[in-house]
Amino acid sequence: MKTKNIIYLIIAFFTAIPGAYAQDADLSGIAIENLLTVKQQNRLSVSFDISMDALRMKNNNMLVLTPVLRSNANNLDEVALEPVVVAGKKRNKILNRKQQLGEKLPLAGKPVAWLTRRNNTSQSVHYTMEVPFREWMQDASLSLVHEVSGCADCMGLEGEQLLVGNILPAPYSPVYRLTYIMPEVEEKVRSDRHTATFNFAVDRWELRRDYKDNAAKFNEVDRIVNDIRNNADLEITEFTIDGYASPEGSAPHNQMLAENRAKAFADYLVSKFDIARNRFTVGGHGEDWEGLRKAVAASSLADKQAVLDIIDRVSNPDARDAELMKLSAGATYRTLLNDYYPSLRRTEYVVAYNVRGFDVEEAKEIINVNPKLLSLNEMYLVAQSYPVESAEFSEVFDIAVRLYPDSDIAILNSASADIEVGNMDAAIARMNKIGDNPKVWNNLGVAHARKGDFDKAKEYFDKAAGQGDNDARKNLEELRKASEK
Repeated sequence: MKTKNIIYLIIAFFTAIPGAYAQDADLSGIAIENLLTVKQQNRLSVSFDISMDALRMKNNNMLVLTPVLRSNANNLDEVALEPVVVAGKKRNKILNRKQQLGEKLPLAGKPVAWLTRRNNTSQSVHYTMEVPFREWMQDASLSLVHEVSGCADCMGLEGEQLLVGNILPAPYSPVYRLTYIMPEVEEKVRSDRHTATFNFAVDRWELRRDYKDNAAKFNEVDRIVNDIRNNADLEITEFTIDGYASPEGSAPHNQMLAENRAKAFADYLVSKFDIARNRFTVGGHGEDWEGLRKAVAASSLADKQAVLDIIDRVSNPDARDAELMKLSAGATYRTLLNDYYPSLRRTEYVVAYNVRGFDVEEAKEIINVNPKLLSLNEMYLVAQSYPVESAEFSEVFDIAVRLYPDSDIAILNSASADIEVGNMDAAIARMNKIGDNPKVWNNLGVAHARKGDFDKAKEYFDKAAGQGDNDARKNLEELRKASEK
């Protein structure tokens, strides 16, 4: 043989070697089609088609394809399903012979399919398998593990092919409609009640700043009235003044003292602040036996029960004095006169005023310093300016329900805000204070649904929907979807 021909043969030999390895590399030429995973009751079924049209195998090769379910949450939970075995012609004969001789096959599980690969032909396998469902499978992936044998570079061909990252759709997350009610715009009329315990000379009604500690009490009155008068957002509309007297002396005389002392206070306000006299409503309530009874009932007075019995049993106010003087040889009466009667001699006054309306930005400032100046409507608009999940959103509705504890609208809106942040029990307790109302029933349904009590939720949604509540109708549909297994 000529030297030139020998060189050609050597080149042909070495160039044939890469071709051999390339042929082994073609073992990865498979495709997965028509993948379907279905959960029914407590079973999970997996099915797909394995297309091998691009797969090339040598006679001695064997490919084991094993589907594996694996938890996405951890590395501990996984299940290897039964494999599919694809073998070259020679390897398939060897395996069949071993099987006939009863020898153990080199497989981890019993194959669901076993076929001989015929290169350059169209071949496919329909794979289907059912396994018991486990909770971790709700968030799990499906992979196909490749194990190859019978080739020079088998280790390089083995691997894992991810088929799907989540085998099941996420559980349906219902979106329930909570009911909020926008309060109506109102004319804001406010009033503040205050008490002034001025000192008067015995049997007199002249109001003097320089008498005893009256100066401090005058200063307090001046501060309160000036705070309102100097606030450009407020307009004083009325003063209501009520005078009260202590029980010593005759009832008619004390009635006259109470009225005149109330008038004296009104005269002071007219002269000091230049307020029109027609804005005042002045009255005298005479002897304050009701106030005395409350004070004694809350005391540790030795003759407490006897004093209470006299107040309750003796209807004539002047006759009560005589009975009280008999207790403990007059000691009890002296205690009442010195320790209990002075606070009964007082003047109560209510300042009524109108408050102008505020825009949202103004209201956001005022709610932190003087929220009583805001209407429920203004507070609602402030709350809506914040994200639903924010602390400010809930805080505004909490302030509203504290200032308007008897308002069904304030209670309902505050309960809705509680539900938004997960305070279901607090929301339910709030709404239980409100009478029958379809909007309340809808929100109660949402609270119970979010607690997982679907039966109770459906009961409330049905009641509300029966009264024409559209939110409840939508929530019933959401509840149905969430309840489906």
